[in-house]
Order: sequence, then structure tokens, then C-alpha cells
Amino acid sequence: MTELRWDPLRGEWVAFASERQERTLLPPRERCPFCPTLLGGPLTEAPERYEIAVFDNRFPALRPDAPPPPARVDLFQARAGYGFCEVVLYSEDHTASLAQLPIRHLERLVRVWRERYLTLGAQPGVEYVYIFENRGEAVGVTLEHPHGQIYALPFIPPIPARELALSAAARAESGRCLLCTIAASEWQAQERVVFAAEEVIVYCPFASRFPYETHLVPLRHLASLADLDAAGCHALARALGVISRAYDRLWQRPLPLMLVIHQAPTDGQPWPEAHLHVEFYPLARSAEKLKYLASSESGAGLFVADLLPEQSAAALRAARDPNFS
Repeated sequence: MTELRWDPLRGEWVAFASERQERTLLPPRERCPFCPTLLGGPLTEAPERYEIAVFDNRFPALRPDAPPPPARVDLFQARAGYGFCEVVLYSEDHTASLAQLPIRHLERLVRVWRERYLTLGAQPGVEYVYIFENRGEAVGVTLEHPHGQIYALPFIPPIPARELALSAAARAESGRCLLCTIAASEWQAQERVVFAAEEVIVYCPFASRFPYETHLVPLRHLASLADLDAAGCHALARALGVISRAYDRLWQRPLPLMLVIHQAPTDGQPWPEAHLHVEFYPLARSAEKLKYLASSESGAGLFVADLLPEQSAAALRAARDPNFS
């Protein structure tokens, strides 16, 4: 069963997918469903050999064939859980990560993201293509193999929608893109910058919600992955490698985190205020302590940060890999 239910108190959709209760939970490496099928071994979901693989999620939050729910009245509105959910395997190497992949491989991943954005965004009823990664048990990952996911949604989700609304208001007032202005200000200030090149900047936001949170922003005004040319793909891939390696070198171990991509909706409307960017939310506030979303964050929406972004940026700059370029 997949179903979308409207929350009238918060004004947003909530997805229900009961089959996800049965998804595989942290199997041993020899039974990983994302590793290539080995001779004499169990059949997996992945191709026999691959560099990057994309396929439908076996336990999706949304389905293209979702049936309509029973009719409801008054405040309690529901709709079919329509959409597409895909898995993107970064590598056939079970122990790999974005931090270990060379730029050439990361460039191909960016091109795969771009192709899936275009393909899924062209599907009828899809209004937003949300690309993301959950990494580490602290985030709730059920499979350790390096992978991300893509949700093709029949609506614009609340957080990107709010960003777009604020960006549209800023553009109407000043004539400039809000994220272009923020990125230029961070470039000039430098104190929160982790990495900067001609095409892209990575910085810890002034009002970071998570310790060591970073935003990766193209310096050109690009609405979505569809606007990336060869140079843009290379720049984005390089920045992905730089910040991923810095995270893992920070305490010399893999850092649990979330990676999310915000970009223009795919509803057929013009979105001049949209600016492609990648946000990273690490869940560790120190080498031994996690950042939990407790009552203040979850119930009030008030994030209480344990570290100033200027401190986070300095630590991540020091953790950058001097041999990666």
C-alpha cells in the first residue's frame, strides 16, 4: 500500500508505504543485494558487473501504479501514492564511497543524476525530482553498499518549496538570485568557505543547522542538473570529491550524513528563482557524539547548533586531502 495523506495542520503531504517495513536490514556482506552476482553465489538485484547502476527500488515510498485510496471527506484528504523511486549504486565495490571515487567516476555519477532528472521529470504528473543519499546507521541506512536514491514526486516537497518561495521574493525585490547573492557573499567573506574554484563554492552556511553542514553551490546561475555542461559536471564532481574526503578525514572514519540535491521543479513552469545546489547534513557533532533531532528541532523547528559554522569550516579546510584534485 502506498498512499499520500494531507496534513491540514501543517499544510503538507505525508507518504505511507507499509511494504517498507519488510525491507532488508544490514545483511552480512556476502548477502548484500547490491553487490554483483558472483559465480555460485546468491542472485542479487545488481547487474553482474557495473560501474554505476540505476534500478527501481524494491521497497518504494511511491509507485507509478499506486491505486487510488478510498474516498474521504472534510479535512481528511488522500491521494494515490503516485511517483517513482530509484536506487543509484555508486560502485560495485561494497566498501567504496563518494570519498574514495576518482573524479572521472564522480563525473559519470553527476551525468547519471542529470539523465535521471530529465527522464523522471518528463513523466506525467512528476513535479519534483529529489536526489539524495543517506549514509551510516545513525541516519537509518538499511544497506551498507554505497548508494543513493531518487524520488520523483507528484508535488514540490515543503523544504525546497520554501526555498523557492523565499528566492522568488528576493528576486522580485532585488532582481537577483538569492543563492547567487549568498554564494558571492561567502566567497568574499571566506571565513566559512571550505573549497572554492571558478565554477563552484562549498561553504558552511551562516545559519547552519547541523555541525559541519555544508552547501555546494555552482557559481553560475544553473536552475538544475539539466543546465550542466561538461565543465559544470567536472566542477560539481570535483567539489563532491573534495568535501566527501574532508568529511571522512575529519576524524579518520566514515562520517554519517545526508546528501540532498535541491533544484528546479519539473512541473513545466518557469523557475527563474531556482538555483541548483547540494546540501550535506552530517550527524556527528564530535568524534564521539551524534547530533540528535530532539524536541526543539522536531517539535518546534528550532535547530540548536553545537558548533559555529566558522569553526566547522576551519576544521573541514584542515581536513581536506591535499592529493585530491
